[in-house]
Amino acid sequence: MSDVKPDLGTFGSFGLGVTPQQAREIEALGYGAVWVGGSPPAELDWVEPLLDATTTLTVATGIVNIWTAAAGPVAESFHRIETAHPGRFLLGIGVGHPEAHQEYRKPIDALRDYLDKLDEYGVPRGRRVVAALGPQVLTLSAKRSAGAHPYLTTPEHTAMARELLGPEAFLAPEHKVVLTTDPDRAREVGRKALDVYLNLANYLNSWKRLGFSDQDLAKPGSDRLVDAVVAYGTVDAIAARLREHLDAGADHVPVQVLTGSDKLVPALAELAEPLGLTGSTN
Repeated sequence: MSDVKPDLGTFGSFGLGVTPQQAREIEALGYGAVWVGGSPPAELDWVEPLLDATTTLTVATGIVNIWTAAAGPVAESFHRIETAHPGRFLLGIGVGHPEAHQEYRKPIDALRDYLDKLDEYGVPRGRRVVAALGPQVLTLSAKRSAGAHPYLTTPEHTAMARELLGPEAFLAPEHKVVLTTDPDRAREVGRKALDVYLNLANYLNSWKRLGFSDQDLAKPGSDRLVDAVVAYGTVDAIAARLREHLDAGADHVPVQVLTGSDKLVPALAELAEPLGLTGSTN
């Protein structure tokens, strides 16, 4: 692992993608990173326009799927981006889901092989993170990368992850947000976002380790589950919930606002001051 943790600030934005203009506005608000999900292909040519449009923002993948993006082309993309924008790209990788990949095998073995290839192709350990939920992969992430990027977890998971990772590893748990004070509306939006994950064994197992029951995890998901992984309420209440991850040992929290693309930046602007971010849109 690198001796120096990636510095992405305390909060970032997580989503399926942003435009260069949105990236510029998110940076101006004081967010340190834009995390892009959705298992992008190995050719990461969409990263440069976001970095070209900004000056300090980090772009991170959350995550590149090791089954659909071969290590060689990913490494080529990494080196090209790193040459143009040193230190501003963080490569997040993960194993995906057994339900989606016929060739899926034991995650720990597949990850080790992929990380071996990234080593061979010269991708520094300190510029990559691993999507990690369970103890084995969390431990691997600390040994073979800068650290872990857990998804759909709770501050309780963050505390357990920090204990496993040790103090030196980077830890960036994603958390979902709905900007409403109406619990019924928030849970409706949250359940829609959670629906696919209630079919996936790695998330179900992770939630069971956190004490959720089969009844909690039966579709469409209990109020207890939704409330644990989707923050809502006043902006101050949402900010307090997100800060629980920092208090539990997170270095950085990617915030996924469950809203339309056109409303993303205004939502992040509402949260910026309660989150203690010092940027402005001026």
